[in-house]
Amino acid sequence: MSSAILADGAPAPASSSKLGAVLRVTSGNFLEQFDFFLFGFYATSIAHAFFPTSSDFASLMLTFAVFGAGFLMRPLGAIVLGAYIDEVGRRKGLIVTLSVMASGTVLIAFVPGYASIGLLAPALVLLGRLLQGFSAGAELGGVSVYLSEMATPGHKGFYTAWQSASQQVAIVLAAALGFALNELLTPEDLGAWGWRIPFFVGCMIIPCIFLLRRSLQETEAFRARAHHPTTREVAASMRQNWRIVLAGMLLVAMTTATFYLITVYTPTFGRTVLHLSAKDSLVVTLLVAVSNFIWLPVGGAISDRIGRKPLLIAMTVLAILTAYPAMSWLAAAPSFGRMLDVLLWFSFLFGMYNGAMVVALTEVMPVQVRVVGFSLAYSLATALFGGFTPAVSTWLIEATADKAAPAYWISIAALCGLVATLALYRRQTVAARSS
Repeated sequence: MSSAILADGAPAPASSSKLGAVLRVTSGNFLEQFDFFLFGFYATSIAHAFFPTSSDFASLMLTFAVFGAGFLMRPLGAIVLGAYIDEVGRRKGLIVTLSVMASGTVLIAFVPGYASIGLLAPALVLLGRLLQGFSAGAELGGVSVYLSEMATPGHKGFYTAWQSASQQVAIVLAAALGFALNELLTPEDLGAWGWRIPFFVGCMIIPCIFLLRRSLQETEAFRARAHHPTTREVAASMRQNWRIVLAGMLLVAMTTATFYLITVYTPTFGRTVLHLSAKDSLVVTLLVAVSNFIWLPVGGAISDRIGRKPLLIAMTVLAILTAYPAMSWLAAAPSFGRMLDVLLWFSFLFGMYNGAMVVALTEVMPVQVRVVGFSLAYSLATALFGGFTPAVSTWLIEATADKAAPAYWISIAALCGLVATLALYRRQTVAARSS
C-alpha cells in the first residue's frame, strides 16, 4: 500500500491508521445525528417553546414540519456542496460541511423562546434547521464515499457501514444524557429550560470535531484522478445520469424511513401514542441505537461476502411482510417489552439493509461525480421519506385512528427499496453483457 499523503502534499505521520481515519471522517456524522435526535426527542418541549398554539397536536405538527423542512434543503446542499467536494477534494469539502452544520447547531441551541422574541423565535429555529439540512445534504455522501475509497479490497461494505454506525453512537449518548436529565430535573424544569442542556453539549463538541477533521487525509483514489469535474460538468453528468439518481433515491427510501421511525420518532411515539413513560422511551431508543451499531457493520460485512443484491432483496421483503403485523401487535397492548421487541426487529431490518445499501449506492454512481450523485440520491430520499416520517406518522395515526398506521409508511418505503434494487442490478447486468 502506498504511503498516505496529507492534502497539502506532506507525508502523513507513520502513526496514521485506518481506524483513525474512520474516527476523523465520521465525527461530523456523529454531530449531525446527535442534534437531529435531540430535536425529535424534545419535540414536545420545542413545540411549547417556539410554536405555542391552542392545540397540542397543531404545535407538535408545526415542530415536526420545521424538523422536516431541514430535509428539503438536503438536495440543494447535495448539489452545491457535493459538487464542491468532487472538485476540491474530500478533506476540504468535509470541513466546509462541518462549518455550516455547526452554525445551525449553535443557532438552535441559543435562540430565545416565543415568549421572549415572538415570531422571530420560530423563524430562527427554522433557519438553523435549514443550515443543518443544507450541510447534511453533502455530509453523508462525502463521508460514505471517503470510507469507500479508503477501504481495503473486499471490505468496502464493512468500512462504509461505519458512516451510519457513527450516528448510533450519537443516539446512545443523546439518549443517555436525556435519561440523566429525566432523573435529575422535574418535568416542569425539563420542559422549561432543561431540554436545552443537550444542545449546549452539542455546541461544546464542535471544536473537538473541527480538530479531528483538520487532520483528515485526502483519499488516494481522489488524488489519483487526473481530472476533477467543475460544477458545470457535474450538472451535465447529473442530467445524463438522472435515472441512476432516481433509482438511488428509491433504494435509500427504506433506510431513511425506518431509521427516523425507530430513533427520532420513537420517544414521541412512546409517550404521546402508546402512553409509556419518558424513561421507557429513552431506554428503548438507547437499546435500539446499540442494536443498530451492531447490525450495520454486520450487514456491510455480509454484503462483502454474498453480494449486495441478495441482502437488499431479503430485507425489503421481510419489511413488507412484517411491518404492519409487528406494529399491530405493539398497539394492541402497549408495554415496554413489546415496544422493545418490535423496534429491535425494525433495527435488525434497518441495520442489515443499510449496511449493504450505502456501499451499493457508492458503487452504482459514476466515479467522477460519486459524491454529488450519492448525496443527491440520499438527500432526495431523506427529504421525501425520512425527514417527514415523524410528521407523516403523526398524521396517519390521527387520520386513521390506528396506532399501527406508521407501518404503512415503512411498507411503502420498503417496496420502493425492492423495486430500486431489482432495477439497478438489472441495469448493471445488462451493461455487463453489452460491454
